[in-house]
Amino acid sequence: MIRKHIPNSITLLNLLCGILSIYTLYNTESLILPSLFIIIGALLDFCDGLSARLLKAYSNIGKELDSLADVVTFGVAPSLIVVDLMQEFYIFSPILSSYPFVVFIPLLMALMSAYRLAKFNIDERQKSGFIGVPTPANALIWLSLPVIYYLESNSIHLWGLPLSGFYTNLTAILLNPLVILFGSILMSFLLVAELPLFALKFKNLKWKDNKEKFIFLILAIILIFAFNLYATPIIIFVYILESLIINIIKK
Repeated sequence: MIRKHIPNSITLLNLLCGILSIYTLYNTESLILPSLFIIIGALLDFCDGLSARLLKAYSNIGKELDSLADVVTFGVAPSLIVVDLMQEFYIFSPILSSYPFVVFIPLLMALMSAYRLAKFNIDERQKSGFIGVPTPANALIWLSLPVIYYLESNSIHLWGLPLSGFYTNLTAILLNPLVILFGSILMSFLLVAELPLFALKFKNLKWKDNKEKFIFLILAIILIFAFNLYATPIIIFVYILESLIINIIKK
């Protein structure tokens, strides 16, 4: 039946977005378009799982195909974007400029993403949650940086706190090559760490059954309205922190 192929078709579109992200990264001067393709891929990644549940069109090939697509869209593509950012900004760091090969260290995220996704397919513990940071969450951190740089370079502050110089200072921190370098190493570790994280999957809309998810969504909305796109890395940090707190409480 045609409906059985709908989720896999959406997954293939996700993979196409990853391929186009890589293609445009090396064929356009701006990093905005490659980042946009990853965002579209993230939406498609959500839709393929949703459609599979609604249509009851689960399959082993769909599970494997989803991981293959995610490796490209949320592993390889964002890692290459980070390498491009490092190449653009490392000259401003005396330490890094002496060792230009370090700009390729963020590629470790692509390797750890592949390992994490392979592990996900055989890990029975990840049916209702995650062990390690999900690859789309990691990708969202890094694709937000080129967008933030573009907004700041063009003095675009969509909405949020009207603090003089706040966004400029925050951009300088986020785009510091040392911050990017150590951030990529940290996230590579968190991708494969034995760290239980809750999943944003709702079986119902009851507060009692989903309170940690509702709390996270409320905090995320507040952060987005306060800091607009600059909130993306903070939201992922809040997600990890809340999961840690939940784990401590459960113990």
